[in-house]
Amino acid sequence: MIKYYRTENGKIHEKQEFETGTWIMAVAPTYEESVYLANTFNMDIVDIRAAMDDEESSRVDVSNDYTFIVVDIPAVETRHEQDNYTTIPLGMIITEEVIITVCAEDTPVLEYFVKNNVKDFSTKKQMRFVYQILHKTCMVYQNNLRVIDKKRTEIEERISDIEDSDLIALHELESTLVYFATSLRANGAIIERLTRYGKIRQYQEDKDLLEDVIVENKQAIEMTGIYRDILNGTRELLSTFIDSRLNTVMKYLASITIVMSVPNIISGLYGMNVAQQWVPLAKSANGFGIITGIIVVICAIIILVLKKKKML
Repeated sequence: MIKYYRTENGKIHEKQEFETGTWIMAVAPTYEESVYLANTFNMDIVDIRAAMDDEESSRVDVSNDYTFIVVDIPAVETRHEQDNYTTIPLGMIITEEVIITVCAEDTPVLEYFVKNNVKDFSTKKQMRFVYQILHKTCMVYQNNLRVIDKKRTEIEERISDIEDSDLIALHELESTLVYFATSLRANGAIIERLTRYGKIRQYQEDKDLLEDVIVENKQAIEMTGIYRDILNGTRELLSTFIDSRLNTVMKYLASITIVMSVPNIISGLYGMNVAQQWVPLAKSANGFGIITGIIVVICAIIILVLKKKKML
């Protein structure tokens, strides 16, 4: 799907076809649409299709005809029947006439611009547009990181009733943080490279925006590192709690085994095939009741001792 947008009088408007200063937003473009863009703007179709590859790494390629930039942006995917975060490539192609964004799916990063929620946004100022996209990408990363930490907190609060699904969710959160950390570092390298490219046309006032992008990206990296450390602490807490709960269960089972061993031992002794004169109370009319009473008393004493030692 290809859409054309252009800002006029500070507002963004959707157009039916491109013109100078237009933003072309390609979302999951078909091969035919990719060929159309490549032929129209004299670019390599490989670059257009590269943004559709989930494994594509962040990079910057500057040629005589256009500049191609790929960064990783946050996205949502379903893993273990739950919505979790991941990262996908976003391609930005800058030509003399237009700027083209290519992504495999709709993303909230670009929705900010479509809904005209970005200050001083203009499709004609291409590098500022790129920096604004990078800035919004950092903000979306930070928002998602806060959501991840909130989910971790919810799991931690119900630690006494932890379930297998919570352990899986915690693992997915940890995987997401790994994806975020890798993508943010790669994006940081791209941002640093953009500051050194003299071939890319930039406005003087864009320098402050670029500095903001660098700061926000570093902050997102720091947040990712902090949340990873906290998540590791939560995993260790869960592991300790599970071990403690298992030890408690084993302790109770051992105590029950000790208590139940008394009647087993006594009944085993009385079950031996020996002459009755050698078996105490064998000829007594109340022998069974007396022996049962003795067993109960011994078991009660053992239970009291175990409780005193906090084994029960």
